[in-house]
Amino acid sequence: MTAVRGLRGATTVLENSQDEIMDATEELLNEMIAANDIESQDIAAVFFTLTKDLDAEFPAVAARERLGWNLVPLINAIEVARPGSMPKCIRIMLLLNTDKSQEDIRHIYLREAVVLRADITDAQ
Repeated sequence: MTAVRGLRGATTVLENSQDEIMDATEELLNEMIAANDIESQDIAAVFFTLTKDLDAEFPAVAARERLGWNLVPLINAIEVARPGSMPKCIRIMLLLNTDKSQEDIRHIYLREAVVLRADITDAQ
């Protein structure tokens, strides 16, 4: 049975620059695609968030320009600025139409962000 499943991912950048944000977003999306065998027509929507210290580019631009996701609904937002939270972090929530169970979804955390959800990334 096909269902909409949420696929999470996060990564970090070294600096607030257009190239860093684009490269890190593309890397994370490619890892998410490969780990979950995703076709763009199966993506319902993608939500991107950035920490307040990242404003040089929208992550959705990487999805559109580098992956060609012109028909996929994409949105960017600022992450809640909680004291002590991880800086320079890009997070992704990809909604996917899939036959996979929640247990079969592989969430991807890269770079410094691996510590954010070690509980679900270590099990994969």
